[in-house]
Amino acid sequence: MAAPTIQLVLMRYVSVGVISFAASAFVYVIASTPTREASRLGLRGLKRQRALASSESWAAIEPLVRWLGLRVSGIPTDEQRAALDHQISLAGDYLGLTPDEYIALSILSGIAGAFAGAMAGVFMDMMGLLAVFGLLAGPSVPYFVISGEAQERMKNVGRALPYVNDLLALAVGAGLDFPGAIRQVIEKSSNPDDPIVEELTLVLQTINLGRTRKDALLEFAKRVPAISVVEFTNAVVQAEERGNPVADVLAIQASTSRVRRSVRAEELAAKAGSQMVAPLMLIMAAVLVLLMGPLFMTLADSF
Repeated sequence: MAAPTIQLVLMRYVSVGVISFAASAFVYVIASTPTREASRLGLRGLKRQRALASSESWAAIEPLVRWLGLRVSGIPTDEQRAALDHQISLAGDYLGLTPDEYIALSILSGIAGAFAGAMAGVFMDMMGLLAVFGLLAGPSVPYFVISGEAQERMKNVGRALPYVNDLLALAVGAGLDFPGAIRQVIEKSSNPDDPIVEELTLVLQTINLGRTRKDALLEFAKRVPAISVVEFTNAVVQAEERGNPVADVLAIQASTSRVRRSVRAEELAAKAGSQMVAPLMLIMAAVLVLLMGPLFMTLADSF
């Protein structure tokens, strides 16, 4: 009994030492790194206001995230900041975060993970080990949340694009120019928070600021790099450069998007059968254990 107790005590001391060293290094890096000037959020600030109004939990921690983001703003390089900014843009400017606040949120998530692990370890007598595990696993939570939001956003835009192409084709065929057709789609939309409506609004605002349609559409493809969106933007840009009728191009793109969506649905349906094999095998194994377990126990008792 003495040996396991000594090992457990040593493990606790090692865990506390690792956490203390990590905390000290973190404080030193923040204190010694110069900060950058806070940047204006622009359209991302509008997303921040909406998130603060709709989520009480985010409104509660947002001041801390903003303060810590300013403290760690000197840590990432320009390349790292650009990569984080691109990831946030793919997620539709999730919560109105900036790259520095993204890092701050990951740090706070790691601290929360360590605290949760320590609390769970109290009941399992593994406080130090679970605290270290929470400290290491916690920072990955914002990444998975933002990545999942980006995937869901691209999926929603891809689903809505054929319908939007049909509306744009009808509007252009009725005599409107391309920006006027986009304006009609935005005004007739019943959900202004729909991702495709938000992206079209950004395209229209970019054109109204004096930039070319090509630049606005290429930025749209950069924010939503789905295959259907990239093909749509490239087709419209080429039609304008070559002088082809935009209405015909939009109608062709709508038909192509619908065909691709149908093919994708058929592919997923075909894969569903093979993906169900493993869960069904596990269910059958569990049923066999439930049926045969009492029989084996009875036979074992009889011998």
